[in-house]
Amino acid sequence: MTTATETHKETLGFQTEVKQLLQLMIHSLYSNKEIFLRELVSNAADAADKLRFEALTNPGLLEGDGSDLRVRISCDAQARTITIDDNGIGMSREEAIAHLGTIAKSGTADFLAHLSGDQKKDANLIGQFGVGFYSAFIVADRVDVYSRRAGLPASEGVHWSSAGQGDFEVATIDKPQRGTTIVLHLKEDEAGFADPWRLRGIVKKYSDHIALPVELPRQQATGADADKPAEPEWETVNRASALWTRPKSEIQDEEYREFYKHISHDFSDPLAWSHNKVEGKLEYTSLLYVPAHAPFDLYHRDAAKGLKLYVQRVYIMDQADQFLPLYLRFIKGVVDSSDLPLNVSREILQKGPVIDSMKSALTKRALDMLEKLAKDKPDQYATFWKEFGQVLKEGPSEDYANREKIAGLLRFASTKSGTDAQEVALADYVARMVQGQDKIYYLTGESYAQVKDSPHLEVFRKKGIEVLLLTDRIDEWLMQYLTEFDGKAFVDVARGDLDLGALESEEDKKAQEAAAKDKENLINRLKQALGEDVSEVRISHRLTDSPAILAIGEGDMGLQMRQLLEASGQKVPEAKPVFEFNPTHPLIERLDAETDEDRFGDLSRVLFDQAALAAGDSLKDPAGYVRRLNKLLLDLAR
Repeated sequence: MTTATETHKETLGFQTEVKQLLQLMIHSLYSNKEIFLRELVSNAADAADKLRFEALTNPGLLEGDGSDLRVRISCDAQARTITIDDNGIGMSREEAIAHLGTIAKSGTADFLAHLSGDQKKDANLIGQFGVGFYSAFIVADRVDVYSRRAGLPASEGVHWSSAGQGDFEVATIDKPQRGTTIVLHLKEDEAGFADPWRLRGIVKKYSDHIALPVELPRQQATGADADKPAEPEWETVNRASALWTRPKSEIQDEEYREFYKHISHDFSDPLAWSHNKVEGKLEYTSLLYVPAHAPFDLYHRDAAKGLKLYVQRVYIMDQADQFLPLYLRFIKGVVDSSDLPLNVSREILQKGPVIDSMKSALTKRALDMLEKLAKDKPDQYATFWKEFGQVLKEGPSEDYANREKIAGLLRFASTKSGTDAQEVALADYVARMVQGQDKIYYLTGESYAQVKDSPHLEVFRKKGIEVLLLTDRIDEWLMQYLTEFDGKAFVDVARGDLDLGALESEEDKKAQEAAAKDKENLINRLKQALGEDVSEVRISHRLTDSPAILAIGEGDMGLQMRQLLEASGQKVPEAKPVFEFNPTHPLIERLDAETDEDRFGDLSRVLFDQAALAAGDSLKDPAGYVRRLNKLLLDLAR
């Protein structure tokens, strides 16, 4: 494309991060070079979608008969150029500078932060971070962009040009047609891309599912003396129909995978998808995907998320977050409704019975998809859990109606798993419960290494009872909302006065009562020695090998939650632990026989501090602990 005159021409510099990115592109960091065409065609499709949306309230943007939106690709082997032309929304001068030259719109900083040095993995990040346009510099040593935003006069077109060397030129031009034309001046060793048959193959491979027609000339001249028709005959080379509107029986798995990559800018295949058409009181079509990898902003709860929304096949918005709860923010896909008004806005979408009904149904559909993945492909579900498990754990607090369904999808480590891998489903735990067990037992802690040998587990190992080991930072908070599963209540083995119910024999209960009565004097002495640091002292039903533990009061906050709140700078309510001791342990028997009250106090404090360390807590007076321990060691050495 040539321009007769250029006015208001200026040279501007890329932001620092964009310069770094361009250097990576120019020096061929990426091995999958075909991605440049996929990204530029996807951008053209997005421009068409945005024009359709704005034209709902401003039909004049379509400029007469300009409602036939398309993208056209042509090439010139002799000139070594590829041209991608669309008649979408286009860009103003200010938008061209903002979108193509600065960090504000590109997400380049996050892209650079996630580079690993692996060419294949790094190539997968292009587009996912909004840097798809810059992929043009993989094959081109100069890129010219000619654009005019719909609604602006022809005299306010813009010409953006750069060789990717740190700056770009921008000028005002006359451009009769709205939309954007990108001309890639190919590097000498990339001239092979200026081949119409190769371009057709790339379009069929990556962009066949795009609803926008992608057109190439039916005949392509190849020589300087070839007769070039004044107006080439254009031929659509992709299906040019919305994939989600086609019958499932007509869609190949590979098409589903490529469509996912188009809407998510992810180069990895999805783990699962669900394509459904709902008819009746509500009419809509949904196509939902489960990604294989977590996006970089997964834990930014206010980051952009949601489904791509269409109404009667008219694009409305990219991230409609009203159709899925926040704990399913990793789900990608499309929803196309016939029941929402065409002038739908973000404000209207925030509430209403139609939206609520669709959200409920789509949430159930997403959970069903995860259930099917867990049942049919456990290895792939393990991949999903590793990437998204902590986000799914937010579900029970946000979605009471589906709490049981979400609980069935959760995975944990346990005393039976033998590793820190979170692979135990609650249904499997219930199936393995011993005779007489009617509760699900769990223990929270900072790490698997800390909890797997916890003294709190001793009685459970003795009786062969499985205990779930919860070590994610969110777990204690989760268990405040996940109170039961399959009619079985959850019980924290470190909390309150442990009652094993039918799992304890009458002989065990009588022995405990006798021990408590026999050790009344020791209990009173320990209360006096430990003073205000404990809320209670009692005989332990949990211990078989260790001398003492610290239990959490029934209504008190656990250690994991306390540490989480303290780390975030929040004030934590004061709570004192319960000191439990094993009356048959030799150290306790030695303590009970001690007649020197000062020595008794030192021994009691050492046992208290050791119990705190075993629970994963830090000592309030580590120097005092060391001093008492050294004193006891010296007494033994005499």
